[in-house]
Amino acid sequence: MTDPSAAVAGATATQDAQSYVVGAEHAADSAQHAGAKPGKPRSLASDAWRDLRRRPLFIVAGSVILLLVVVAVFPGLFTSADPDLKDLAHTREKPSGQAWFGYDLQGRDVYARVVYGTRWSLLVGIGAAVLTVLIGSVLGILAGYAGGWVDNLLSRIGEVFFALPFVLGAIVILTIFRNAGVSGAVPIVGVVVLSLAVLSWPVAMRIMRSAAISAKQQDYVKAARALGARPSRILYRHLLPNCLAPVLVYATIALGAFIGAEATLSFLGIGLRDPAVSWGVMIADSRNFVRVAPHMLLFPASFLTVTVLAFVMLGDAVREALDPKLR
Repeated sequence: MTDPSAAVAGATATQDAQSYVVGAEHAADSAQHAGAKPGKPRSLASDAWRDLRRRPLFIVAGSVILLLVVVAVFPGLFTSADPDLKDLAHTREKPSGQAWFGYDLQGRDVYARVVYGTRWSLLVGIGAAVLTVLIGSVLGILAGYAGGWVDNLLSRIGEVFFALPFVLGAIVILTIFRNAGVSGAVPIVGVVVLSLAVLSWPVAMRIMRSAAISAKQQDYVKAARALGARPSRILYRHLLPNCLAPVLVYATIALGAFIGAEATLSFLGIGLRDPAVSWGVMIADSRNFVRVAPHMLLFPASFLTVTVLAFVMLGDAVREALDPKLR
């Protein structure tokens, strides 16, 4: 004879199991309708991307940056004119149907030079941002995790570079390389990128150091250390993924700042130069003819302003998406 209490317990367990299965099926269906894979855990990156796709600021900034990247990679799709072709018969001519942005002092098509200058301006910004984040992140995560004399030594070195005036330091570095006879488009760009990164990496180091100091106090790092994980594994598998978010935000905003810094240095005559022509070089060439030929300054300066603004907007959107407190 069956015990009534056991039968009731069995029936309840069966109903619970059935409801659990039905609930799991509904959860799987919801995940499929939402575009996520069933059973796949949510991450910070997936949550941030889901949040970014709903932000008009990110869509506008991303569209502008994507267009600029296409222009930089495929300039021939946007103009068939030679940016280096000189025709003194068209000196300082105003915009027309033949030349949308007019001509410069030497009779070169300003529109073609703006299109081809996009490549060098973006190359300097991306190269400087990547090198800055690479140097600062490595030194910052080592200083934050190791602590002690390693942290003190790296922090003091960073403070020395941080105390250098940016423009003055860039002038000294670029003047040294220019006197050494560096020529060619790629070497010139490399020198400018190196000078920007050398003077900017302490900021990325401070951000990564602070994130590493906070992350190494978390339980998952302590558990990994207690289980005998090597420091290299803790740094690579546990600290780095959880410390990258603030550095990536800084890199996005700094990329636009580096493009503006390159234009400043080129305006001063120590940045890029022929054959690497950027928007900053074009602005420098037009500074003495603003009143008689304002189109020589207006169009490259407009492209520079829109590009810097787009990266700043993108950085703000990424910061708000990666910071849970700002959602």
